[in-house]
Amino acid sequence: MTTPTEPPVTLVTGAASGIGAATARLLLDAGHHVAVTGRDAARLEAFAATLPDDGAARLITVVADASVQPDVERAVADTVTAFGRLDAVVANAGFSSHDDVATGDPDAWRAMLDVNVLGPALLVRTALPHLRETRGRIVMVGSVAGIRNTPGNMYSVTKWATRALAENTRLLTVPDGVGVTLIAPGRVDTEFWAARGGTPPGPVLGPDDVARTIAWALDQPSDVAIDEVVIRPLGQL
Repeated sequence: MTTPTEPPVTLVTGAASGIGAATARLLLDAGHHVAVTGRDAARLEAFAATLPDDGAARLITVVADASVQPDVERAVADTVTAFGRLDAVVANAGFSSHDDVATGDPDAWRAMLDVNVLGPALLVRTALPHLRETRGRIVMVGSVAGIRNTPGNMYSVTKWATRALAENTRLLTVPDGVGVTLIAPGRVDTEFWAARGGTPPGPVLGPDDVARTIAWALDQPSDVAIDEVVIRPLGQL
């Protein structure tokens, strides 16, 4: 993606905790310059405070809502201003309303669509000119729910859309040498489940498991395309 003398520059959305924070930490450990976004400044600052001095020196935090166009534009601009370019973006921000099409709250669906579908699209739209310059990579964090339907699951609908967005973006960017990867995790033990009283029983991945997969996709040689990766905990159907 870049020469060894040029540390890659990566922007990760929704990175105050969970998969996003684990990904940012792993990329910093690998030598990347990293920008992280989130809506809560205090949580971003708390994450930054956990880093060693070397990692913190290569990190910027940007308070931004992944579903708001001016916020996304500012996050990308701040990253390029701080580090001089942009080599990769990880569209990680997302959430679930944990309801279904028969009984759920349409306002919650709208917010979920904004974050889970519009958010990655806005990131692609904003970052693509920079990624074309560096022949960089885009990673979208989807879900097994975007590959396997369950009854009435509106979150699943948004992640099917994320999967479609990844493939459509890949087709768009093939001539530019920009790689696009969908990472579709199964059940992961994160705050995602807080609204449902905690992570359901059964096999689970940790955020670091998904982060390692994201970092692996970003670290491929420039002539290798990883289009889609499904990662489940062993034992999850």
